[in-house]
Amino acid sequence: MPSTIPQQMKAAAIHRFGDPDVFRTDELPVPRPKADEVLIRLHAAGVGVWDPAVRTGELRLGPSHFPQVLGNDGAGEAVAVGSDVKHVKPGDRVYAYSMAGGFYAEYATVSQDNVARIPDGLGPVQAGALGADGITALCGLDDALKLASGETLLIFGASGGIGHLAVQLAKRIGARVLAVASGPDGVELVRRLGADAALDGRGDAGKPEVLEESLRRFAPDGVDAALVLASGQGLDVALSLIKKGGRLAYPNGVEPAPAAPPNVSAHAYDGEPTPERFERLNQLVSQGPFHVEVRCYALGDAAQAHRDVEKHHLGKLALRMRS
Repeated sequence: MPSTIPQQMKAAAIHRFGDPDVFRTDELPVPRPKADEVLIRLHAAGVGVWDPAVRTGELRLGPSHFPQVLGNDGAGEAVAVGSDVKHVKPGDRVYAYSMAGGFYAEYATVSQDNVARIPDGLGPVQAGALGADGITALCGLDDALKLASGETLLIFGASGGIGHLAVQLAKRIGARVLAVASGPDGVELVRRLGADAALDGRGDAGKPEVLEESLRRFAPDGVDAALVLASGQGLDVALSLIKKGGRLAYPNGVEPAPAAPPNVSAHAYDGEPTPERFERLNQLVSQGPFHVEVRCYALGDAAQAHRDVEKHHLGKLALRMRS
């Protein structure tokens, strides 16, 4: 590797499973990229809503070893590439998403298939929170729902990490979007991001009669499709207003899994990164101003980020390694 890359790096690591206090800021070796890998000097790394389950050992995304560095997405600068890497070169501004983990650190290695250039208009901090949630939103809209221009879409859980990106992507596909968000601040966010209508799932819209009236006003014949990203009050009522022949999709991990009404097809899916999906995501993001709602923490504050990710928040949390 180039001599300018240090031998050691700071990382937020765990040495055992447990509560947020198991995090330590360690000095660990900078990983070496294999032939098909890219070494990224990270500016920011996303904190996924599933990360606490990885920290406790409830969710195993691969072989467990300690010290373990969590995190599945991030962004920064490619500083070294393996001999087989074709589409990324040192100096490129990149973001990445990989289930192999390792992003809560100053450097991470990622397969070239899980890396893309940061789209125009986004900085590395916003891009650091885009990979996992952006790909998951896109898989729901494109692959699971096959959303088409002119269709009506309900997004339940629209102010979260996946949801607020899905609102913007669905609008760029050409859909009309009814967003059920969390709290007045969530409603304000999704309206600002282009939702055609927005409801507070925690407020009056959580009442079945109010939600049903609002849905029928938005789509008198029922919505064509629904992307469910959270459970909550009013979900059953919302799903009952999907039209016959309509579609329902939700990422694996939404608990309890939503039940599709009669004559509505249901699709559980995983947001899996591929070069083609990164290209499609970048194409949609680059159509105009795109916003990633992100709240940042210092790398040494990973424990606090894990406490806060399980509380009410908008968009996605991230660890910031450098400005």
